[in-house]
Amino acid sequence: MKRITIDPITRLEGHGKIEIFVGDDGQVADTYFQIPELRGFEKFSQGRPVEELPRITTRICGVCPEAHHMAGVKAADAVYNVEPPPAGRKLRELMYSTFYVADHTVHFYILAGPDFVCGPKAPVAERNILGLIQKVGIDAGKRVIGTRRKAQEIIQMLGGKAIHQVTAFPGGVSRGINEEERQQIEEVAKDFVEFGEFTLEVFNDVVLGNPDYVDLVMSPTFRHETYYLGLMDDNNCPNFYDGKVRVVDPEGKEVAKFEPKDYLDHIVEHVEPWTYLKYPYLKSVGWKGLVDGADSGVYRSAPLARLNAADGMATPKAQAAYEKMYDTVGGKPCHQTLAYHWARVIEIQYAAERMLELAQDPDITSDDFRTVPTETPTEGVGCVEAPRGLLLHHYKTDEKGVVTDANLVVGTTNNYAPITLSIKKAAQDLVSGNGDVDEGTLNMVEMAFRAYDPCFGCATHNFGEGSPLEINIRRTDGSLIHSTRR
Repeated sequence: MKRITIDPITRLEGHGKIEIFVGDDGQVADTYFQIPELRGFEKFSQGRPVEELPRITTRICGVCPEAHHMAGVKAADAVYNVEPPPAGRKLRELMYSTFYVADHTVHFYILAGPDFVCGPKAPVAERNILGLIQKVGIDAGKRVIGTRRKAQEIIQMLGGKAIHQVTAFPGGVSRGINEEERQQIEEVAKDFVEFGEFTLEVFNDVVLGNPDYVDLVMSPTFRHETYYLGLMDDNNCPNFYDGKVRVVDPEGKEVAKFEPKDYLDHIVEHVEPWTYLKYPYLKSVGWKGLVDGADSGVYRSAPLARLNAADGMATPKAQAAYEKMYDTVGGKPCHQTLAYHWARVIEIQYAAERMLELAQDPDITSDDFRTVPTETPTEGVGCVEAPRGLLLHHYKTDEKGVVTDANLVVGTTNNYAPITLSIKKAAQDLVSGNGDVDEGTLNMVEMAFRAYDPCFGCATHNFGEGSPLEINIRRTDGSLIHSTRR
């Protein structure tokens, strides 16, 4: 038995490793996608006033604090049974749409883009953002970096801080915006709409214009038939901030549509002893292990899943891109894992268009942006679509609003089972029979999970009785002083 370890996995948030076991016959016998880190936010949220959690849970992750800020405050709204006024709700969604443009841009151009623009087997020194800029040109690189900068400026204006936002309170937000600020946001949003079109052109030219990359995207190596879910508006179009959770089967047929507060009636989490991450699955289908198909409760979340679960997009330019994608891949649903990148750039376009709609909404400058809670706090669920998938915050409190229990089901947790499946299938197809495996081949195995834009800092919460815990104490030079294990 031969053991191949990818540790650390590159171009992701958090830490993870892949263990590939190759039998004496040269075939991959099994793979383990292991998350060796623990954050523990569910535990130390207990004993905190619930209104503090939207601020505290942003510290889970510096990549997507906006997602936890919004899910946390929506859960706090529900705990206090308070509804924000229209301006408060729209200001939240405006910031969230801005965040989506920034976050998807980082993943597509910096984390995923080098695999396509530079090539999946390009030298490591070239397969990065600098290599990408060298390929697409300095002006395009400046535009990507400039978009990120402008987005962070708007997020700081709306959120109080560019990272770890503080604006949202139960019942609304802490401040509104004036007309001058609204005009500034509108101009940025117009620029972002153009940037969305530019990014779709980049994808069309670089990926769709290269037959080898098209073959890679459509390859059976990167294909799984699963269930899909996403947060939808009343017209079954994706909405990142609010809506109902819609689930479709591997043929695209709706099998459930439910309020986020009812998630426990539909989603169950399976635990394995060798990882801190949990495996969610559909309760109605059941846990059949790490397998795909209609008989397996494994489902997928995040961009491609949202588009597969939707009937269309709510803005015109995104709708046109949505139609083109499904026409190109041969209809819905699309089961190709690498098509997550295509869905992601379509969502950049939608987020930019939605940002512009909200910036032009007459309610957005209203002084009525918060309803002060008056009811006794109890229990509540908040839900948004994080870029990495459906994000649920569930808080229970005592009569004083102090948290007694917290449960977080985050985007990468929702995708843990399909990520594991994707890595195993890629390893079986790419590593088996190859003898000495080069770095480029292992990078293609990594591409199987990188498509999901995973964030393991957010996702690692399992720490039940009997969970293994290893503590290593090292000197500054890295040498081990002491190790202990539970």
